[in-house]
Amino acid sequence: MDRYLITGGAGFIGMHVAERLLADGADVTIFDNFNDYYAVSLKEDRVKHLQEAAGQPGAGTLTVCRGDLADAQAVEGVFAEADPTIVINLAAQAGVRYSIENPAAYIESNIVGFFHVLEACRHHPVKHLVYASSSSVYGGNTKVPFAETDPVDEPVSLYAATKKSNELMAHSYAKLYGIPSTGLRFFTVYGPWGRPDMAAFLFADRIMRGESIKVFNNGDLMRDFTYIDDIADGVLRVAARAPEKNEKGVPHIVYNIGNHTPVKLMDFISLLEDALGKRADKEFLPMQPGDVYQTFADVSALQRDFGFRPATPLRDGLQRFVAWYRAYYGL
Repeated sequence: MDRYLITGGAGFIGMHVAERLLADGADVTIFDNFNDYYAVSLKEDRVKHLQEAAGQPGAGTLTVCRGDLADAQAVEGVFAEADPTIVINLAAQAGVRYSIENPAAYIESNIVGFFHVLEACRHHPVKHLVYASSSSVYGGNTKVPFAETDPVDEPVSLYAATKKSNELMAHSYAKLYGIPSTGLRFFTVYGPWGRPDMAAFLFADRIMRGESIKVFNNGDLMRDFTYIDDIADGVLRVAARAPEKNEKGVPHIVYNIGNHTPVKLMDFISLLEDALGKRADKEFLPMQPGDVYQTFADVSALQRDFGFRPATPLRDGLQRFVAWYRAYYGL
């Protein structure tokens, strides 16, 4: 059996990936700094959920390590202790708008932190490094759907720039040290246990509190909303098979992972209102710095190589999210 190290394991995607692995009987170590970018209590509750999952008959083992990727000794320590064969790097300072206000956090976590992961993979050789990139690397590209072969050298936020940097860094380490690496460009993930700064959670929270929601670009936006179970399925399919060397002899590849179905923001809000049974008071605002008009994933490469097919309609996914939200807050 492989031994998995998931950085950002107390995060949204990390928790779901870890839960699936535990159900399959895998040995899982999660590494997270539990920062206060959003409520630490939610991250703690995710870990409690994983500990309950690890206690089920036939489940794998769970080890929780607290530390920061920017701390080289902490990263070295968890690699030495966990001795992972597969690393899934999901830890990052997330959020496009927050990168406008706090750029240093992105350099420390997404650049310095990822460098420490790469160095650890170099000194503790692993079978496969899977790492999170982002649809934000496509910047203001107007050609849709976004394909992995499209140019991604004009980021419109520092967050996007750090994610493109991760791809370049991973490629260089794959070339120099033979670390098999796969980058995944995530497209607007939502679902139970989601991030409070993302649209589904943020809007639901404000609607239920009777507060107005901020609708940017006057609602004229489109997003490729992707349900978390589809994302977790794709991550695990990819993790199970490391890339072969490409035509240039480098074992590195990047894939889009999304729903391949862009939805108008106003339609998303309407479906969320239906699931909540409550209408939103909307505050229409102009486009925000760092935002893009549309995201739309071409996932044909992931379908071809791994049989990935997102299977969750937005209406169903939002209903599942709302059911979790009501249960979590006792509504």
